[in-house]
Amino acid sequence: MARASKSVKKATATAGDGASLNVEMTTSTSGRKLFESDFDVKPVGVSDFDPGDLLSIYQKMLTSRRLDEKMLTLLKQGKGFFHIGCAGHEAAQAAVGFLSRPGEDWYSLYYRDMMMYLMLGGTKEEILLHHLAKADDPNSGGRQMAEHFGNRSRNILPISSSVGAQFLPAVGVALALQREKKEAYVYCSCGDGATSQGDFHEALNWAARESAPVLFIVQDNGYAISVPVRDQTAGGSAFKLAKGYEGLARIHVDGTNFFETYAAAQAAIEHIKAGKGPVCLVADLVRLLPHSSSDNHAKYRSPAELEADKREDPILQLEKELLNAGLLKDADIVRLRKEVQVAVDEATVWADAQADPDPETALLHVLSEEDSGLEFESTEPSGEPIVVVDAINHALHEEMERNEKVIVYGEDVAGGKGGVFTATRELTAKFGKERCFNSPLAEASIIGTAVGFASAGFKPVVEIQFGDYIWPAMQALRNQVASYRYRSNGDWACPMVIRVPVGGYIHGGLCHSQNIESIFAHMPGFQIAMPSTAADAKGLLKAAIRMDDPVIFMEHKALYRSAAARSPEPDSEYLLPFGKARTVREGTDLTIVTYGMMVHKSVNAARQLEKEGLSVEIIDLRTLLPIDMDTVLASVRKTSRALVVYEDHEFLGYGAELAAQIADIAFFELDAPVKRLAGKFAQIAFADPLERALLPQDEDILDAVRNLASLSRL
Repeated sequence: MARASKSVKKATATAGDGASLNVEMTTSTSGRKLFESDFDVKPVGVSDFDPGDLLSIYQKMLTSRRLDEKMLTLLKQGKGFFHIGCAGHEAAQAAVGFLSRPGEDWYSLYYRDMMMYLMLGGTKEEILLHHLAKADDPNSGGRQMAEHFGNRSRNILPISSSVGAQFLPAVGVALALQREKKEAYVYCSCGDGATSQGDFHEALNWAARESAPVLFIVQDNGYAISVPVRDQTAGGSAFKLAKGYEGLARIHVDGTNFFETYAAAQAAIEHIKAGKGPVCLVADLVRLLPHSSSDNHAKYRSPAELEADKREDPILQLEKELLNAGLLKDADIVRLRKEVQVAVDEATVWADAQADPDPETALLHVLSEEDSGLEFESTEPSGEPIVVVDAINHALHEEMERNEKVIVYGEDVAGGKGGVFTATRELTAKFGKERCFNSPLAEASIIGTAVGFASAGFKPVVEIQFGDYIWPAMQALRNQVASYRYRSNGDWACPMVIRVPVGGYIHGGLCHSQNIESIFAHMPGFQIAMPSTAADAKGLLKAAIRMDDPVIFMEHKALYRSAAARSPEPDSEYLLPFGKARTVREGTDLTIVTYGMMVHKSVNAARQLEKEGLSVEIIDLRTLLPIDMDTVLASVRKTSRALVVYEDHEFLGYGAELAAQIADIAFFELDAPVKRLAGKFAQIAFADPLERALLPQDEDILDAVRNLASLSRL
């Protein structure tokens, strides 16, 4: 490629500080554009590299391509289940990979990043073990589908299949690096289709606002499966999309050319490490294979277009450069290709002979299996009585004092506001803006960045302002947080606490009254708490912060300042274990199993029923995952009757599972059917008469207990 003579055209763009930047457009003498950039890029060529390095890179590119071919062959032989190819992306990934430091820099890859994995020290044997889903696959132990790389020692975060899931964790890691003043950057890659995801724009926004050290590299091969970029993206390129984020620099390059991409990436990383903010590097590539082994691109791409892409093959381009420079001869190309083929074939035979995962290990790594080392209930709560919201606030103060890696953030949690319910008051004043800060008003951003913070060694305690608004974060919660440990075969953990105010009885209407426990209790990988007293709230929250798993900590809004939930305050070392229920009230005639706000309504009912001659035992679950079925069953076996009381919709609510387990395990010890009393199957209305009609009231519990007590064994 001719570079000795080039022309430069400049236009004005907006820099991160609001000043003007020159958008440099570098072209060759042939008129082909090399770079379009918000900052200067120094072109490089063969002479700027050690010949041995270039030959090694070329060989790795050949290896990546041969692995693509081999894995597709294996599928035809019934070996493996899926493949997604890197062919056409090799040069761009090789260029950035050559500039990176595995184990120091961080990597949030996407599923077409096989060449990058090789550049970061991955081997063909590892990739083949991964493809064949073998027990010794270092990426996931057979848990993840092919090309979903992850490696803790190299700082490669475990990939999630969800498109765009990689963006916000990358920003979280970058924010963690800033706080630790580390001279490292985060590589975050995607295809052009992923730039249509909201997470992409949320990530650009937060990274730009904080000048976070992230290189967003968009590998634009022109297609999101079958949808061309012109039908996906305004302006036809993510380079244009990214223009609106002040503080974000951009560069657009031919990603099929190793040297051009290297020059662009080198300039971008220098820009990032100089503290000038993130960069969005858009590399135009070709996709030489269908989207995946499940796709046939001949259905939507013409033969002429496919042939044109082959002429842009990045491996052929690098070969030409090395031939012209005298570093390769035609005979060398033949020899190296043959050597790579033999090496991949041998590695395939070896990998195929390795053991498959043992079915007995299928349930490992859902949660931490290590001894937490925590001492529970070492003291009795004996301080001055406090309300729930104060107990939560005190727990946060104590745990932030104890562990400098605990950070608290969310919407309106910082400064004088201290949260809409004041649970985080005075935290910023005491611990500073680096440890208690406001997030953008974006729930996906809160959870996604928390994944990155947790991966980098912090303990994020984040607040979702209302359970009703947690849904924008569902992708991150379900497909990132909950499966993080499992899909990495225990290599990674994602410890965080997600505080969520929930529940009704405050006249909050449709979007400030929801109960969400049945949704999240259905997701392996979480632990879930829902305390009913101040002492329990403090003991459980402190334990959650010290645990090594993600915890959804549900706080009933109506209990924050409820006199009924007041209790003596525990000391700073009081911890409650998850999975231990509390017998609130002993009885002999009937058991109520409940949690949260319903504990207090059940107590009210039990007091009245005692006057009527009915002795009711009340079990407060305290945690919903794990659940203390031993305590529940012991009570039911004593009373022979069970009523499950919960606030959420009766239909498919959490209590339905409780009732099913009681009936299944204790059926022959029951004197009557297991009954449920819960909310009606409708939205929670705003007007007081409507809300009362929809949510369980004391009178409803009274009637349910009386009816159940009247039933006799047939």
